[in-house]
Amino acid sequence: MEAGAQTAERGAREPSSPPSSASPQALPPTAGQTSAEHPWPVRLLTMKISDYVAKMPQVWVEGQVVQATRRPGTTTAYLTLRDTDVDMSLPVSAHVRLLDALPGGLAEGARVVVRASPEFWTKRGVLQLQATDIRPVGVGELLARIEHLKRVLASEGLLDEHRKKPLPFLPRCVGLVCGRASAAERDVVRTASDRWPGVRFEVRQVAVQGTGAVSEVSAAVAELDDHPDVDVIVVARGGGSLEDLLPFSNEALCRAVAACATPVVSAIGHEVDNVLLDLVADVRASTPTDAGRRVVPAVAEELSGLEAARSRLRRTVLRLVDSEQAHLAQLRSRPVLADPRALLAEPTRTVAEARERGRRALEGRLREQAGVLAGLAASVRALSPAAVLERGYAVLQTDEGQVVRSPEDAPTGEWLRARLARGSIVVEVVDSEDEDDDEGFGEDEDG
Repeated sequence: MEAGAQTAERGAREPSSPPSSASPQALPPTAGQTSAEHPWPVRLLTMKISDYVAKMPQVWVEGQVVQATRRPGTTTAYLTLRDTDVDMSLPVSAHVRLLDALPGGLAEGARVVVRASPEFWTKRGVLQLQATDIRPVGVGELLARIEHLKRVLASEGLLDEHRKKPLPFLPRCVGLVCGRASAAERDVVRTASDRWPGVRFEVRQVAVQGTGAVSEVSAAVAELDDHPDVDVIVVARGGGSLEDLLPFSNEALCRAVAACATPVVSAIGHEVDNVLLDLVADVRASTPTDAGRRVVPAVAEELSGLEAARSRLRRTVLRLVDSEQAHLAQLRSRPVLADPRALLAEPTRTVAEARERGRRALEGRLREQAGVLAGLAASVRALSPAAVLERGYAVLQTDEGQVVRSPEDAPTGEWLRARLARGSIVVEVVDSEDEDDDEGFGEDEDG
C-alpha cells in the first residue's frame, strides 16, 4: 500500500458525525454498558481499539520472515513475521530503505529482530506493525542463544545421563519422525531392515525445516510416544546450515522429547552438526544411518554371538565334566574305595580284641564268683537240717506239724510223722522213755 493510501486510511479513522437518528449522548460510554438494545456501532468500537493501540509504545520483537512482498515503484514493503516456536504471525510494514540497508537483503526464512509500533487499521479491522528498524539475527547471536538455552536445560537436569533411558534390545516397532520423501528416512529404514529384516516402522513425515517444523515434529513425537507398539523413536534429518537445524535446538521441542516415556534417538545432520536435541535425547546417533544400526541388532552378529556363546558353554561343560571325572577317578583310586572292606578292618579288629578281653574278664569273674558260691553252698549245706538228716536222724512232728522235742510232747499211743533225709514215715509211740534212757541210747548208738 502506498503512503497516500495509508494517509487516506488513517483519515478514515477520524470520527465522523453520527447519523441524525442516534446522538452521541445516546450511546453507552463503556463496553460494559452495552446491551442488545443499546449496542455500539462498528465504527465506535474500531475507533476505541485504534485509540488504545495508539497508546502502546514501540516494541522490539523477534521472529522469522515467512513472506516478503515488495512491489516495484512503491516505498513500502509488507512482511509476515511468524513466531519461531508456535504457529502465530503478524503482518509488518516497513519502508524499503530498511530492507535495502540489510547486508545481502532480506530473504524469506531469515530470523530478524524488528522495532515497530503497533497500528490498528480501522477500515479493515487489522492489527499490524509499522517497522522503524530491522536487524538480522546473526550466527553468533544464534549460537549464544543456543548456549544459554543449553545452560537452562542443564540446570533443570534434562541433560543428565542418569535420566536417559536405555534402548530395547529388539523393539517390536520403531517410530520414525523424518522429512517427507527424505534421504534420512531411506537411510534409517534400509540400514535397520538390512540388519534385522523383520523390523517394523511407524513413519511420521513432517516438516523438518522452517516455521512449522517445531510444532510438527513435537506432535509426531508425542503421537509415537502414545503408540502402544512403538518401543523406540528416531528423529532423523539430513545435514544443513545452522539456520536449517535451528528447530532441533528449540526449547519446546527439547522439552517435548525429554517428556517422552519411550526412548528417543536423535539423528540430526552429520557428525559435525550439534543441536540441543542430541543432548536431550536418550541416545545420539551421528547420522541417520548410524541410528538404523543402533535401534536394532544385526542378525548375522547375533547368530555369530549365539554360536560363540554355545561354543563357550560347550567347552565349559566339557572342562567341568573332565574335571569331575578326574576327581572321581582320584577318589576311586584310594585304598578305602578300591577295597571298601579295608575301611572296616581296623574297627573290626578293635571290636574283636575288645570282645576277647571282655570274654576273658567275664570268665575270670565267673570262676571267681563260682568259687565263692561253692564255699557259701558248703556252708549252707553244713548248716542245713537236711545235712543232719543225711546222717540218719529224723524229725518227729505231730499231726498239727509241731516238732516233738521231749517225751512229754508224744504220749504213748500218739501217731507221729518222722521226716527223714528222703521222704517221711508215720510211727506210733509205744512207750516214752525218760531222759536218761535217751542218753544211754545215744551213747549206745555212737558206740
